[in-house]
Amino acid sequence: MGTVEHSPAITQALAEVGPRLKRLRTERGVTLSALAEATGVSKSTLSRLESGQRRPSLELLLPIAQAHQVPLDELVGAPEVGDPRVRLKPQHVHGSTVLPLTRQPGPLQAFKMVIPVSRSTPDPCTHEGYEWLYVLAGRLRLVLADHDLVLGAGEAAEFDTRLPHWFGSTGDGPVEVLSLFGRQGERMHVRAKPRSRPAGSPDR
Repeated sequence: MGTVEHSPAITQALAEVGPRLKRLRTERGVTLSALAEATGVSKSTLSRLESGQRRPSLELLLPIAQAHQVPLDELVGAPEVGDPRVRLKPQHVHGSTVLPLTRQPGPLQAFKMVIPVSRSTPDPCTHEGYEWLYVLAGRLRLVLADHDLVLGAGEAAEFDTRLPHWFGSTGDGPVEVLSLFGRQGERMHVRAKPRSRPAGSPDR
C-alpha cells in the first residue's frame, strides 16, 4: 500500500500534535498514568504520542479530547480550510424560521429569526437567561412584564428572560431579528420606544 502524501500545512499540523498534547497535559497537572486511566490508552502509547514517535489517530485523540474536555480541533490545531462560510441549517420553531449562527456550544448563542405575520398573539413565558434582540427588518412587538413595545429596523432590546416575555409580529408583516441568548439572568434594560396608546388609556 502506498504512502499517503500530505500537504506541508497538514504535515506541520501533525508534527505539532505531540508537543500540544504534552503541553495541555502538563498545564493541567495530569500525569501520564492518570490520563491513561481516564482514556483507556496505555501509558506507553501516550508517551509515544507526545514525543512524536506515534502517529496521532482519531481512535487515540478522541478519548484524550474527552478526558481534557476540549474540542478535537484544539488537540490537532487543524489548518484553516479555504471556505470560511457557515453552513446554516434552518430550524422551524413555533412557526418561525430560526438559523443558529453559533457553531460551538457555550453560554452565549446567536440566532437569526424570521417571524411570520401570523405570530402576533402574545403568549408570555419565563425561563432562565438573558436575551438581546436586534431588528433587521419589519416591526417587532415585544411584550415584557408590564411593557408592550414596538421595535423597528435598527432598534434593539435586552432583557432578563425570567420576566414574562413574548415577541412576534405586530400583524403588519414578517419580522427579521438577530437574537443573542445568554444563560445567566441579569437586570433588565430595554432600549426601545413604547407602543403608541390611545389618548386617555391607562398605562399598564
